[in-house]
Amino acid sequence: MAGQVRIAADGGISRVTLSHAGKLNAMSRAMWRELRSVFEGIQQDASIRCVIVEGEGGHFCAGGDIAEYPAFRFSEQGLRDFHEDDVWGGLDAMLCCDVPLVAQIEGNCMGAGVEIASCCDIRVAGASAKFGAPIARLGFPMAPREAKLVSEALGGLTAREMLLEAAVLDAPTLLLRGFLNGVLTDADVAGEALARARRIAALAPQAARLNKQTFRALNQLNPSVDGSSDAMESVVNSAYAYAGSAEHREGITAFLDKRKPVF
Repeated sequence: MAGQVRIAADGGISRVTLSHAGKLNAMSRAMWRELRSVFEGIQQDASIRCVIVEGEGGHFCAGGDIAEYPAFRFSEQGLRDFHEDDVWGGLDAMLCCDVPLVAQIEGNCMGAGVEIASCCDIRVAGASAKFGAPIARLGFPMAPREAKLVSEALGGLTAREMLLEAAVLDAPTLLLRGFLNGVLTDADVAGEALARARRIAALAPQAARLNKQTFRALNQLNPSVDGSSDAMESVVNSAYAYAGSAEHREGITAFLDKRKPVF
């Protein structure tokens, strides 16, 4: 059975599941396109307050579906189309999504799995999870946009270790290096991901989306190109439009009334 990216909603929390039976949820080209479609839909759905991203069957994602590679990787244009359209289309849809994303990482998290996890805001993993991008063993480097994403999320030293040494690192190591928010026993990681998603979903959804927009804008600033003061000014100019929103008023009023806000 071909792989797929499924989405299921439970109240304000949606669950996006990577599923590719027999391949540890390796990403096929079709799955990258589905990932893009799923997250473009999430971005437009105001009822979704948080998303848990997971893999099926005890693994997050073991990388790309290598069985497909001979069909396109040996052509420069085919290779470009794969990385710039299929892969980056999916990853960019995640990065442009204003809904908070929680990665529930179990088992193998390799290559494409590390890239997908890097797009998430909160990352929790089981103690036996393994992380790496050993594509040097396959004779190719990481695509530029993907390398930038992973380097920023992992840190430059860890990204180089994974790509240059084909190193595979465990969850406790990546917790110490700041890639993970928490490491749980394998049996507890799903519960932790859900608990964090519920805490996020109980808070102000508009504020969460605005925070993500601000983080994204600040991450895109390049003072050497944009001019630090002018670029920051453009972010500041749109930062306070929420002033008269119902959510803003409810949060402040509820605090003063000594009651729980209803968002």
